[in-house]
Amino acid sequence: MKTKRIAPVHPGFYLKELLDELGLSQSGLTKAIGVPAMRVNHIVKGKRPVTAETALRLGLFFGQTPQYWLNLQSRYSTDCATDSIGERLRHEIAPLQAA
Repeated sequence: MKTKRIAPVHPGFYLKELLDELGLSQSGLTKAIGVPAMRVNHIVKGKRPVTAETALRLGLFFGQTPQYWLNLQSRYSTDCATDSIGERLRHEIAPLQAA
């Protein structure tokens, strides 16, 4: 029996929640961290990944480590890859056997 997986959650979902919780607009954030407005908008909409540079900026602004944002992005990317090709790869790739 297959377990139903939860759909991957883009870091933009968490960013939008944080902005809403703090009552901060996307425009206000872009000005505060010095990035183009479309970058934040695309992240919030799940159309753009959080890069290392953006993670540094978000981390400094929100008082978090950049790794927090990169971990969210890494998890999202890995979950998407698992959903799209994971099963096929499990059949194509044999695990290395210990000697």
